[in-house]
Amino acid sequence: MANLVYKRVSTDQQSTARQNLVLHEAGIENPVVFEEPPGTSSRLHPLQRPKFGELLTYARPGDTVHISEMFRLVRGTGHILDVLDVLHQGRLALRIHDGAFSAMDLTARHPRTGELLSTVKFMVQTLAAAGELQRDLQRELTYDGLRAAEAKGNKGGRRPAVQADQTGAVRAAYLEGHSISALARDHRVSRGAIRTAVADLLPDHATIEADAPTPELPVLLDMPGKVADFLRSGDLEPAERAALDLGVVVRRGQGYTLRVSAVPAVHRQLLARCQPLDGGQGLPAVPAQRKARREYENRVSALAP
Repeated sequence: MANLVYKRVSTDQQSTARQNLVLHEAGIENPVVFEEPPGTSSRLHPLQRPKFGELLTYARPGDTVHISEMFRLVRGTGHILDVLDVLHQGRLALRIHDGAFSAMDLTARHPRTGELLSTVKFMVQTLAAAGELQRDLQRELTYDGLRAAEAKGNKGGRRPAVQADQTGAVRAAYLEGHSISALARDHRVSRGAIRTAVADLLPDHATIEADAPTPELPVLLDMPGKVADFLRSGDLEPAERAALDLGVVVRRGQGYTLRVSAVPAVHRQLLARCQPLDGGQGLPAVPAQRKARREYENRVSALAP
């Protein structure tokens, strides 16, 4: 049974030093570490994050996932319950080593129904809601502070390392042959600040065409189980079949939802394939299936064209 450690910071200005300390003090034996790229936002659903996806692929039943505190992994009650469902399906344990959740067994299930214990679900939802409230209050106070500063003529945000009146001199000196390190010492700034000031003058600078198409990124949508069942029974393109096969099942009462991650084009193709659920072409329309298809259609239609 492996110990899988997950770490994440929200901005590239932060470090994992505090997480490292908490996890080191926990005395985890032979940890396998999965660390997200710096600046991976907590707004991104955990199931869409690359390193957490690698962790779930690597994990085997009986393994334990370790995190320093719950909000390194999830944001809000929906994220928490989704992750707990996935961990339960994979028979993985979750161990949190600091914060309000550290004293709880979040994987506790009813011995007969297998459902998450109602007391655990209540505590998870309550503590997560409290955490969201704290972050929202901090955001509101920050916004009010910035507004007050602007009213006094101060501009918020980090000042540029190379002042605007020095940029011309820095660029001219670079063209004359001064090294980036020397310019950084002369102006008492970082080498990264000098590179920013002379970015378009660097040898490896590449001009990006303004009209170059932006590649589509995967989008996570909930597909009703009745739609997923219908699609699985038909002929699909490889990309469509892969999207369904990699979907995460989330139980909803007597049915389920399939959480599908795919580019918008694939979602639209899948939506077109389940058109028969609306009836017509000699096929009867089943109200529950038609309702499920329209739910999925509303979610796909909300995607940016």
